[in-house]
Amino acid sequence: MIALLRRFLPLLLTCAAAAAPVPVGVARVDITPALPIRLSGYPNRPAEADRVVAPLSARALALGGDDGEGPVVLVVAEVLGVSEDFTAGVLADLQAHRALPRARFALAVTHQHNGPVIAGTAPFMFSRDLPPEELARIDAYAAFLRTKLVEVARAALAARQPAELGWARGRAGFAVNRRKIVEGRHVGYTDQPGGVVDHDLPVLRAAGPGGGVRALLLNYACHCTTLKGGDNYVHPDWAGDAAGRLEAAHPGAVALVAIGCGADADPHPRGLAEVARHGRTIADEVGRLLAGPLRPLGAVTAARFQRLELPLARAVTRAELEARLTQPPMTAYPARKFLAELDAGRSLPVAVGYPVQAWRFGGELAMVFLGGEVVADYAVRLKRELGPDRVWVNAYANAVPCYIPSRRILAEGGYEAERAMDFYGLPTRLAEDVEERVIGAVHALLR
Repeated sequence: MIALLRRFLPLLLTCAAAAAPVPVGVARVDITPALPIRLSGYPNRPAEADRVVAPLSARALALGGDDGEGPVVLVVAEVLGVSEDFTAGVLADLQAHRALPRARFALAVTHQHNGPVIAGTAPFMFSRDLPPEELARIDAYAAFLRTKLVEVARAALAARQPAELGWARGRAGFAVNRRKIVEGRHVGYTDQPGGVVDHDLPVLRAAGPGGGVRALLLNYACHCTTLKGGDNYVHPDWAGDAAGRLEAAHPGAVALVAIGCGADADPHPRGLAEVARHGRTIADEVGRLLAGPLRPLGAVTAARFQRLELPLARAVTRAELEARLTQPPMTAYPARKFLAELDAGRSLPVAVGYPVQAWRFGGELAMVFLGGEVVADYAVRLKRELGPDRVWVNAYANAVPCYIPSRRILAEGGYEAERAMDFYGLPTRLAEDVEERVIGAVHALLR
């Protein structure tokens, strides 16, 4: 009993103590594209989308005052992914208006598969060259999106008012592991109940002086793929549905829904009729958490950022690329592109630039931002090593260069380990030590 008290007394005392108010600002902006436009996420769509079933949004959260190191800003956009260059451009435009260190700005995406193609992300998604008129619309949307993300971040900074922060951790169960494993090898996609998945649902609330909700930030580790490739229309999927429900339940509030390490998890069941079910599941669980006690938080006390170079597993030879030309278009098209690079005297990628970021709320909570499509093993491991009630892991943050498989998934092979690299314009899989490199960087940032 004494040992248990020693372990949990600091937590109990922390929960009982009221944290000082923190300046908090939020904003929301519409980022729905003009039509027609090519949608990303699924390679089998025959044409551009020509209708909007539900609009897309970007939301921003600014925490902290202008004293000390200044505020931190998180933007969450309802798009498939962004590149390092795109994020750098948004930050540069924002820095033209105010000083904001790199470590204190994060751009995350919901990775929904019914939004526009973003230039520089998954460049070989369609296994063919797109027509010039489609590329022009894609480029125009990227410029529009960049402007809107700067706008929403500035609006959140301008809207800061004192608020009390608190957080809690709930659960939602619709994410299901999608990797079918037979005798230790990946053999295809199907729902895998009991497979590795992260069902945690952390929620951060900012409440105004009267107790009303001003901002919500939450996270769930699941693909936004309730809609399928045949659903060729604009829609924010379950994450956007959940955000809309929460904002309707708390008028005047803004709800940011980030995605955790769910690259190997799909929602179950799927289809347009199920989007509302999953959104309601998230909103109901958030409501349950808000009705109970929340652990108080103060301001972000430390923000750190590191860019890694994740090496690819090996060099790919010209002969190997030429052999791939006989494969289906998903493999042959990238091979032709790689051969064209070699013919032009340019070398192929040997590593992937990879952003890792962490914000600390004192000794109470560490919020981690990992780039790419990160599989569940990473969140499970970080929570085991750092404590499930002390770490919050966001994926799809700052850049989405490719899938980030664990050592286990690399050994099993399959889509997340290697086949998806074709879509992302990379000639081979990541090196076997990718998990240790990423986990080690997180520990170093939080040390």
